[in-house]
Amino acid sequence: MYIIGENIHIISPKVKEALANKDAEFFKASAIKQVEHGADCVDLNIGPQKKRGHEILPWMVEVVQSAVDVPLCLDTTNLEAIEAACEICKSQPIINSTSAEEERLEKVPLVAKKYGAKVIGLTMGKGGIPIGADQRVEVAMEKLIPRMVEIDFPVGDLIVDPLVLTVSGCQEYCPECIEAVRTLHYTWEPPPLTNGGLSNVSNAVPAALRPLLNRVYMVMLMGVEIDMVIADPFDAELMEAIRIVEERDESTPVGRLYLELYDRVAAMEELQPEDVDMDDPEQADVWKTVQVLLNKVIYTDQFLRH
Repeated sequence: MYIIGENIHIISPKVKEALANKDAEFFKASAIKQVEHGADCVDLNIGPQKKRGHEILPWMVEVVQSAVDVPLCLDTTNLEAIEAACEICKSQPIINSTSAEEERLEKVPLVAKKYGAKVIGLTMGKGGIPIGADQRVEVAMEKLIPRMVEIDFPVGDLIVDPLVLTVSGCQEYCPECIEAVRTLHYTWEPPPLTNGGLSNVSNAVPAALRPLLNRVYMVMLMGVEIDMVIADPFDAELMEAIRIVEERDESTPVGRLYLELYDRVAAMEELQPEDVDMDDPEQADVWKTVQVLLNKVIYTDQFLRH
């Protein structure tokens, strides 16, 4: 599983403070630690940064590239900042992102082509994010992919993101996103890559409940062969769940359950009660989490806590 480390994000107060102070050592240390913990790429999320983005993002690229030798994901809506950063990237960057909205789709892919970058395409247009998997796939097939073909951009360098949304308030989107990833692999030859912002699924959920939601959803997304996720490599239990699935490690009861969940999703089936030892609290928690993520049981904090 290709992990884009999410930890350099302007929403973090520590990142915001380090950026204001131009604390290069902070960003070097974060990047090094993320790679040491399994990140294959480092996301640099500076937000819109409308005024100084063209200065900030290239500075961050230089700093991080001096510390780690992995690709960078350039995460901002400021296209001038993206161009300035692409010019100094040592390896193929990922531009995050374009939507199917006319203005973004007109400009962003051209920048990606100019600099030989990959580009994340979001399955949303002017009308927002469709709920259904089919509608999200349609955005990719009718808007994103045709635009890449039109400008002779390699579809293999397009990363389609069907948009992971929080189970708290957008629960019905969660299973649809999984099915969108499944279908996207059959939209073109070669197919576009697929990506999801994993931690989004547990946004607005109490901190104690977030890790299990993230790792169960991760296993389900692996079942539909998602290519990459933007995630927290410091989450040891998440990284362990990924390892269990990748190595088919059946040495623990919960590991065997993760593999059963993975296999069930891959076969377009649902996890069954007989797959789970309900007397094992850890397995019971996984079962409840799956029911919520499949929109079978209405999400409440209390349901996942008990």
